[in-house]
Amino acid sequence: MEKFEIVIFGNGDIAQLASYYFETDSNYKVVGFTVDRDYINDDKFEGKPLVAFDEVASIYPPDKFGMFIAISYANLNKLRSQKYHEAKNKGYELVSYVSSESTYKSQYMCGDNCFILEDNTIQPFVKIGSNVTLWSGNHIGHHSIIKDHNFISSHVVISGHCVISPYCFIGVNATLHNNVEIGTENLIAAGAIISKSSAEQSVWVPSKSILLSKKSNLIKL
Repeated sequence: MEKFEIVIFGNGDIAQLASYYFETDSNYKVVGFTVDRDYINDDKFEGKPLVAFDEVASIYPPDKFGMFIAISYANLNKLRSQKYHEAKNKGYELVSYVSSESTYKSQYMCGDNCFILEDNTIQPFVKIGSNVTLWSGNHIGHHSIIKDHNFISSHVVISGHCVISPYCFIGVNATLHNNVEIGTENLIAAGAIISKSSAEQSVWVPSKSILLSKKSNLIKL
């Protein structure tokens, strides 16, 4: 089967990882990379051409190539959202990656420019918008909705009937109880437990672990 050729926006770790996943576990072939001109420090990345974003459409025309925006959660996903819209305005189809090693049981497919890695469990009736990153090992409970421009890190539990509004970051091992609605631009730190709905621009930080003065060799296990 002939693979659809794509260009990845980015030249950092996430772009490198995206290239690996697309090349090894999808029907897409990565042919090049692009970033804003000020961030070009070489003419190649991962052995493939790295071109300025302001000229990418002349080198990789949007009627022949797709694109994936490989940017982190910087500024609560707003930088990724900005480049997402700029690429669409250039006419690019933005592709999504859904790992073959995820368990995707929902009858609703995700939107465009999603990055869903291995060991995610996505239960029936879940709806995932566009430009959403689900790092590895998350549980997305039935009937939950993850709206556009979100970043869910690893081993997060989102229980049933939850709603995640746009521009949120949810840290490693955070847990959301059933029927929780998270407002726009929430920052939920690693290990936080959310049992009630959250207003926009809320920041949730769990209690810190306590360092005991006792040495480990004095504790009987």
